[in-house]
Amino acid sequence: MKRDITITAEPRDERGKNEARRLRARGLAPAVVYGAGKDTIAVAIKPKEITKILHSATGHNTIFQVQIGAETSPVMVVDWQNDPIKENLLHCDLKRIDMTKRIAVKIPVKTVGEPRGVKEQGGLHEIVTREIEIECLPDEIPDDFTLEVRELMMGQSVRASDVKLEGSMKLLTSPDAVISHVVALRVVEEAVAAPVEAAAPAAGAAAEPEVIKKGKKEEEAAAEEKKPKK
Repeated sequence: MKRDITITAEPRDERGKNEARRLRARGLAPAVVYGAGKDTIAVAIKPKEITKILHSATGHNTIFQVQIGAETSPVMVVDWQNDPIKENLLHCDLKRIDMTKRIAVKIPVKTVGEPRGVKEQGGLHEIVTREIEIECLPDEIPDDFTLEVRELMMGQSVRASDVKLEGSMKLLTSPDAVISHVVALRVVEEAVAAPVEAAAPAAGAAAEPEVIKKGKKEEEAAAEEKKPKK
């Protein structure tokens, strides 16, 4: 979705960790701008401006303007890196967008309403997929898609093919991909195992006297054979 936002980027010649530290000391962050058949340019941007865009309703699908010197180009944030502890922006990639060409984007899918299968049948409404991928012109990128699920009964689902597409939009996600469905509540029963281990020693214990008894009989028979015959 195109927004009336313009940020200023400062060209930079040096790269590497030392340059990145110097930029961050000035309140800036390294970035690159590329695409649309033009040269890749290393720049420095204000991280707060990019973070604000990423946290907006359209997030990384936001198309905004980046101004580098006298040149202004529409761009999107296609990749970024945050500090794992402080969570501040460390680096980002900005891709130039040709507003006349279709692009692939991932759009969030929201569901509205409580399914009948939950209210009337005691089922569980389970969200399976939270976004789908579409292809469209940059000016037609939606903020999100909404699917009505009030009429869903147990065992029924809404799929990617149920999403209403408009204008130049084309579905790239599999049409059969399940967005959400109503399923039965899973009841987990713990089976109590039979004490087989306890039974095994008992059987062994009973067999041992039998072996001893048998051995005693063999010894008595051997002794009888050794006695002199009358």
